Amino acid sequence: MTSGGMPSIPSSISPPPVSLPLRNIPGSYGLPLLGSIGDRLDYYWFQGPDKFFRTRMEKNRSTVFRTNVPPSFPFISADPRVVAVLDCKSFAHLFDMEIVEKNNVLVGDFMPSISFTGNMRVCAYLDTSEPNHSKVKNFITDILRRSSRIWISELESNLSTMWDGIELEMAKNKQSGFRNFLQPALFNFFSKTLAGADTAKSPEVAKSGYIDVIIWLGLQLVPTIHIGVLQPLEEIFLHSFRLPFFPIASRYQRLYDFFQKEGAEVVERGVTEFGLTKEEAIHNLIFTMGFNAYGGFSLFFPVLLDRILNDKTGLQQRILKEVRSKSSSGLTFESVKEMDLIYSIVYETLRLDPPVPSQYARARKDFKLTSYNSTYNIKKGELLCGYQPLVMRDPEVFDEPEAFNPDRFRGEKGAALLDYLFWSNGPQTGTPSEKNKQCAGKDLVVLTGVVFVAYIFKRYDSIAGEGGSITAFQRAN
Repeated sequence: MTSGGMPSIPSSISPPPVSLPLRNIPGSYGLPLLGSIGDRLDYYWFQGPDKFFRTRMEKNRSTVFRTNVPPSFPFISADPRVVAVLDCKSFAHLFDMEIVEKNNVLVGDFMPSISFTGNMRVCAYLDTSEPNHSKVKNFITDILRRSSRIWISELESNLSTMWDGIELEMAKNKQSGFRNFLQPALFNFFSKTLAGADTAKSPEVAKSGYIDVIIWLGLQLVPTIHIGVLQPLEEIFLHSFRLPFFPIASRYQRLYDFFQKEGAEVVERGVTEFGLTKEEAIHNLIFTMGFNAYGGFSLFFPVLLDRILNDKTGLQQRILKEVRSKSSSGLTFESVKEMDLIYSIVYETLRLDPPVPSQYARARKDFKLTSYNSTYNIKKGELLCGYQPLVMRDPEVFDEPEAFNPDRFRGEKGAALLDYLFWSNGPQTGTPSEKNKQCAGKDLVVLTGVVFVAYIFKRYDSIAGEGGSITAFQRAN
């Protein structure tokens, strides 16, 4: 850790010797208004995010360049101008809180209405320099620490319910939609572990709480998401303006009331031990549970499972062997930590398919940004944008960067690569604290992914599926 509390940046990608040449940042924002419209249409319509960044990186012959990123004009008052940083060395600057800040920086210059979060700026919108950031970050960290006592047992319980449901549906239809059972399981799991709120005590929330969160997330984020269907209707109706809160207001209030009542003990700790108001504790709790945890795992788990199901190299049998040899006494923190193959698979999935693809930060002051071959002057107030699916394919760091290698993060060489795994708003080797913006639950996220995979292969000898559906399985004897 540095004195500023940022996650440690590996020495191999820290500021280089002054001998590197100073270069003007290539690229352009184009003509006023027209440039941002053209880039927006490329990003959402003609190219998609991946091709958008790749083509500009190739055109500028640089991993650092100027461009516009949506959302922007006509009815969203966000400044689309960014400096893209698409290699591990330049990307690492996004996590140095001495030179960048994150005040209201979540998806570029765009910010959903705070009506979605009780008319207050929750932790994600707070810079580390703001007093409330420390209060909320420490509150969330304490929640995660306490929840570790029941984390694995509650996860196993909800996974059991989920796979029971999948098997019942397969008995009727010969296949089962995986997400239909994953989403309520995740909602129940995180409500209990993070808020101490048992959905069994509220049948209405148990039935539709996860749907409420999906709608709540969608209304906030759809203006920023590439969907790629029904153009130009997508551009006209989904990407042109912020979506309003009122369609979800009553559903959000139901979630608020549920956490206020069933999570009263956790909320009270937020007030008495961390100096938050009751409202601040509840709204930050909902955001952490719904946006960070539920939203993130709803994206991560299907991709993780698809990676395993689509493998043709015998990976399932290797996983099976590791799980059966390491978990004879059950799934525990100790037994799971010995499953280095599954850990590597989880890390590799996070490398290639991070749940949050883009990271942003605004320059807190003038500074020199460094890449492998050049330095660049960054002015105070400029917005930096890193598109992680490309950053995490940096050929200077990762061999065969486009390939899924389940063994990439094993052994000493693999462990060293964790310095460059940035999915958590910081390197995997960093330490979350109130002085940085790194995900407080980054280690629990990885462990949860490992337990998710290990549970499957304790229950099944093999499993098959495609397109988000489970099509076959063989139960363990």
